[in-house]
Amino acid sequence: MLTINPKEIATAKLHAYLLSAVAPRPIALASTVDEEGKPNLSPFSFFNVFSANPPILIFSPARRVRDNTTKHTLDNVKATKEVVINTVSYSMVHQTSLSSTEYDRGINEFEKAGFTMIASDRVKPFRVKESPVQMECKVNQIMALGSEGGAGNLIICEVVKMHIHESVLDANNAIDQYKLDAVARAGGSYYSRAKDTFFEIPKPLLSKGIGVDALDPTIRTSTVLTGNDLGMLANIEGYPTAEAVDKFLKDNPQYIGIDSKEKHKFAHEFLKKNDVQNAWNVLLS
Repeated sequence: MLTINPKEIATAKLHAYLLSAVAPRPIALASTVDEEGKPNLSPFSFFNVFSANPPILIFSPARRVRDNTTKHTLDNVKATKEVVINTVSYSMVHQTSLSSTEYDRGINEFEKAGFTMIASDRVKPFRVKESPVQMECKVNQIMALGSEGGAGNLIICEVVKMHIHESVLDANNAIDQYKLDAVARAGGSYYSRAKDTFFEIPKPLLSKGIGVDALDPTIRTSTVLTGNDLGMLANIEGYPTAEAVDKFLKDNPQYIGIDSKEKHKFAHEFLKKNDVQNAWNVLLS
């Protein structure tokens, strides 16, 4: 295993390791204006949501590693205390990447990237029309994490108005993740298209799973079942009833009399299809 002491490695190399290890990351396409009202647009993947009441987003423009200068976005939010965070969908990811170009101060990245500026309701920075979700924010706090190149600056924003395109909403006015088609940032030049890799896991908070520690040792130490398999098997409130197992075997007699390892193999196949019930029916047969 490669072991790294952050104090004994070049910042640029550590930065690359961190960005590759902490991935994928959501993207904030941040729109700001300077004191003269000139627009600026730039994406940041040091970004997430941290509170709903109050509604708080945090993103972090880092100081440049090569020369320890700050980005126009940081300078602008320090001056105006306002920003619009625009969500990035797959249909606009190349334009978003282009907007990250380090153009000179005063150059309008909306125009360079081919995005459409639309006026905000509560703040001065413009919204990106092409973005499916646009959040107008006031900046509550800016927290510098250091003074050397590579140091982040946490911009703590409170959402004061949110705009969502109807095209990404479902019948219940909730955001449909497939329609949103969000993209995320990874290490190097890599991005991730979220909807290509969606899968569902029942939330443990909705039920009290028995836990892996409660599984029979022959299951817990199986050489066939994976860690994910054990997590799925343990996320049940109780075992299937004897009647349910008997009915399963009556309908599927091919599972009668198989040995333990075969049971685990068949259970693994059921779990690959998210069929926890029948995985347990096989294991308990």
